[in-house]
Amino acid sequence: MQTTIRSAISFSGVGLHSGVPVRMTIRPASAEFGIWFRRTDVIGRDPMVPALWSAVSNARLCTEIANSQGVSVSTIEHLMAAFAGCGIHNALVEIDGPEVPILDGSAAPFAAGLMARGLRVLDAPLRVIEVLKPVEVRDGGAMARLEPAPTLEIEFHIAFEDAAIGQQDMRLSMSNGAFLRELSDSRTFCRQADVEAMRAAGLARGGRPGENAVVFDGNRVLCPGGLRHQDEPVRHKMLDALGDLALAGAPVIGRYVGDRAGHAMTNRLLRALFADPEALRVVDCSEAQRARLPGAGASLADISAVA
Repeated sequence: MQTTIRSAISFSGVGLHSGVPVRMTIRPASAEFGIWFRRTDVIGRDPMVPALWSAVSNARLCTEIANSQGVSVSTIEHLMAAFAGCGIHNALVEIDGPEVPILDGSAAPFAAGLMARGLRVLDAPLRVIEVLKPVEVRDGGAMARLEPAPTLEIEFHIAFEDAAIGQQDMRLSMSNGAFLRELSDSRTFCRQADVEAMRAAGLARGGRPGENAVVFDGNRVLCPGGLRHQDEPVRHKMLDALGDLALAGAPVIGRYVGDRAGHAMTNRLLRALFADPEALRVVDCSEAQRARLPGAGASLADISAVA
């Protein structure tokens, strides 16, 4: 069955790239509504923006969605990962600015708030997207692939020159609250060499090392308190991948493999998937599939230790 949250919850903070203070309220929604954003500060244009792969307008450093009238919301990936990881299929996100608040740079505050509110089961069948054959996109040495699997799995590989990051690899089934326990608290990260370039381009204005982002410089971690996980960067990449896959519009049943992939490549992968009718099948979720979805069996206890 489809779900929504039991009651509204609000978050306040600044956008990572815009630095703009925003207030965001997540409200329950009816069955078949999906996930939509509503810009409460927009007047004279359609304020509604669907959280769908086809609405992605920019995915260079974060995932931005926009509607046909140019109304946009950016940095949605952490919130979308929280929706997917908590098993929430329908919600209205009201926001009074252009970017989702970054909070601590992870999905944990969103997930903890959603799980604390609890889920309400709706009287409508849940549909899932089964991956039927491998679909792959490449860009130089980077690659993203979806392939058949009985449950959603995410496998990721990264390699950076900075010794503090280096090469990291991880593979994880998203079943039974694994996202909440293993990935949700992993923060966004960047290299010190990229920080000034981003700020010169008018980005990362809301970035605060140690507060909402981890910065690496060679063999140093420029973050008071250090890392939450020794391999926090690859875990955050997996968190991002789950959030970007949630833009499929329904839970994906398949294995995602990313090798130095990012937001843009995952969106290209979804576009390639939906462009090939033989690569997927949309079906009512079976009991066996339901038991293996990311939100199945998840509880607030799964995240209480990291939130």
